Amino acid sequence: MANEFPRMVTLLRKERGLSQKKVALDLNISQALLSHYEKGIRECGLDFMVKIADYFDVSCDYLLGRTSERSIGANGYAKQAAPSASANTGSSEEKRTSALVDQNRKLINDSMSIIFELLEQTDNRGLTTEVSSYLMVTVYKMVRLIYSANAKNPQAMFSVLPELYKGVSNAMQAIVETRISCLAAGRPAGDFSGIASGTSIQLSPDIISRSFPDEAPSLYNLIRETEDSMKKLI
Repeated sequence: MANEFPRMVTLLRKERGLSQKKVALDLNISQALLSHYEKGIRECGLDFMVKIADYFDVSCDYLLGRTSERSIGANGYAKQAAPSASANTGSSEEKRTSALVDQNRKLINDSMSIIFELLEQTDNRGLTTEVSSYLMVTVYKMVRLIYSANAKNPQAMFSVLPELYKGVSNAMQAIVETRISCLAAGRPAGDFSGIASGTSIQLSPDIISRSFPDEAPSLYNLIRETEDSMKKLI
């Protein structure tokens, strides 16, 4: 509980634009105690875990970081997203894969929506071009890897040789990422000018949650899952 619970409670509170004072009052505890929970100074009991899960309408598993699905089903367990048609047929493994596809599709689609909305707000053609280029190369690489998993699939749709595309695409992304950093810092890169001084977007979890109430939870889950994977490599 010590690792994820404090962060998830803080995140849920800020998503809803609630103060610690308000949440503490609603839950009939002191603001100081709630602050200790959010900072990980103290661990709550099971009764409070259930109480705060009900308050935010999420599952206890979600608060503990055991699932990225926050909703609660009738049985008290995390409720999965609406399954695709293929989830209702096939083996148990196929159903699990289908559910994973639905879940991750939502995480990525919602997060991409936020990225492009923010790019539009920057009103910077160069930053939009370079970020789009980076993401398109990522999609290209994944499509080609999946397509080429079967050696019998014709390679005519690709013009870059199989021996070259991995190294070239990785190098391209490294260069584009450097350009993005320059443009975001207000410096020119290639043919593009950086973001004008004083026009960078002010962001915080509270702002993101207010601006993108439907998509923000997916972004937060994507960040958490990605960082969890990163930590395993450190």
